[in-house]
Amino acid sequence: MHITTQGLVLRETAYKEADKILTVLTAEGGKRTVKARGCRRKSSPLAAAAQLLVYSDMTLFEYRDRFTLSEAESIRQFWHMKSDVELLALGSYFAEVMEAVAVEGRPDPAGLSLILNSLHALDQLNRPQALVKGAFELKLMSLEGYEPLLDACAVCGLPQPEEPMLHLTEGVLHCAGCRGEVGAGTSLPLEAGTLAAMRHVVYGDPKRLFSFQLEQKGLDCLARVCEGFLLAQLDRGFQTLDFYKRLKAGM
Repeated sequence: MHITTQGLVLRETAYKEADKILTVLTAEGGKRTVKARGCRRKSSPLAAAAQLLVYSDMTLFEYRDRFTLSEAESIRQFWHMKSDVELLALGSYFAEVMEAVAVEGRPDPAGLSLILNSLHALDQLNRPQALVKGAFELKLMSLEGYEPLLDACAVCGLPQPEEPMLHLTEGVLHCAGCRGEVGAGTSLPLEAGTLAAMRHVVYGDPKRLFSFQLEQKGLDCLARVCEGFLLAQLDRGFQTLDFYKRLKAGM
């Protein structure tokens, strides 16, 4: 059976002499493992689409729950992002995280839209990397069922907590003075602007996900807290994140 869909390549692995095994995120079928035969040959019509972080129209041949890429035409290749090593590293981190949370065969149009919009932001919008990274991490966790409670202090109910903090494992907002009532684990302090930005990401219009501004101190806080929250919720690290951070540190 042939299936026509659109998909983003989250991972590519060389296989045999000229093939690849692709992890593709589609809106209708969620994560798919797809074999691309002969795509590593220069003359292959599949070569352009069978690359990491390329979004394409695809025709998949399904046989016994296995998928083979029959035809493909790329829609977006994000050339500007790929010409900058830091942006490419950050985009690769987005792909690794998305692969970790996506489920084989489960439709995930919101997840696909999020990562495509995030890659577009890196490619075209000239937004701070920390802003795009934090918004992606926080929104993805919200979409995948880990949405933090940011409307008020989880202990005293104060809408604007005094010295606000986010408990990373519990995913709740609280005042610094209420820290003892939240439980064991790490809480990180939030700048006032950072809290407003996080509320915008979680509760605001997804089409305006990156439409906010923060001063550098607030951006640094956003990057630190959203990354910590994602890592705590997923209880794992990511090699692409480690590589991105080494690049940022100039190592």
